[in-house]
Amino acid sequence: MMAPRISILMPCFNHGAFIGEAIDSVRSQSWQDFEIIVVDDGSTDSATVDVLSRLPSPIRVLNTANRGLPAARNHAAAHAAGAVFCALDSDDKLAPTWLEKGMRILDQRPEVAFVSHWLETFGDEHWTWKPERCDLASLLARNTVNGAALVRRDAFEAVGGYDETMRDGCEDWDFWLRLVEHGFEGAIVPEVLFYYRRRHDSMSREMLEEARYRRPLEALIGKHQSAYRAHLTQVLLAKESETQGLTREIALLERDRIVSLEPALRRAHEELASISGKVERARGVRGLEEENERLAWKATELERQVADLHASWSWRITTPLRRLYAIVRGAR
Repeated sequence: MMAPRISILMPCFNHGAFIGEAIDSVRSQSWQDFEIIVVDDGSTDSATVDVLSRLPSPIRVLNTANRGLPAARNHAAAHAAGAVFCALDSDDKLAPTWLEKGMRILDQRPEVAFVSHWLETFGDEHWTWKPERCDLASLLARNTVNGAALVRRDAFEAVGGYDETMRDGCEDWDFWLRLVEHGFEGAIVPEVLFYYRRRHDSMSREMLEEARYRRPLEALIGKHQSAYRAHLTQVLLAKESETQGLTREIALLERDRIVSLEPALRRAHEELASISGKVERARGVRGLEEENERLAWKATELERQVADLHASWSWRITTPLRRLYAIVRGAR
């Protein structure tokens, strides 16, 4: 039996709720020459363990202690048969034509060792990321190679796979940097071919916190000091360009807010003021109704008290005195 050309390396830690979608996105590929290797990275969620235990053949499931994402990918690679690797996280998805279009680049351009794509997020957020270059200077400024990029097995092994000490993050960024530093060339298909799930507990979102991001970033820079020194000017220029781009985007968002949101907000305030006036008037009417109800109740209570008084023994015994009092008042 011929070995598959592509090995899908799929680490999974407590993502049983999502892994079915990830696997389905692989099975739906227009390119079908692949194998799927799932690594259960010490999942503690019983539902995930149950889902993984029921994955059908020919999917292979390997079980390890929890050692982190880079170690899980390396473990899958060590058991893979393909000449090309695709590291797909178990909560993400591939576009149906990704493997076909990525392999077309690798087959047509033997000098290319890895090929990436554009991505689109889904879940808690929706936006697209469209990097253009993955040369060393570009990669030093920003990780422009997305998840699920295809990489030749010989290039993967030449750099030793992922650095397993970098389990806190930036392990993929470091991996692509080491490939380029070793002389391997990459390419980017200018098309959204990968869907990246954004959750409230996504590692990439947690990495936006400075305290969480600083440690792996310092480790990354420390490992690639020579490259950063040699390309410092290009990195600074790239960061400046990125900052200017973000500034323009913020300005456009602010313009849109002024042009469209503020008039809508004004109308909302006017409607609120109108409704508030109606509420106040309604409160006034309701207040009168409540006062009428109170007076009616009081009148009824007084009538009851008068009736009780008329029926009382003391009222009957004092009837002559009251008549006399009335005659005296009339004489005045």
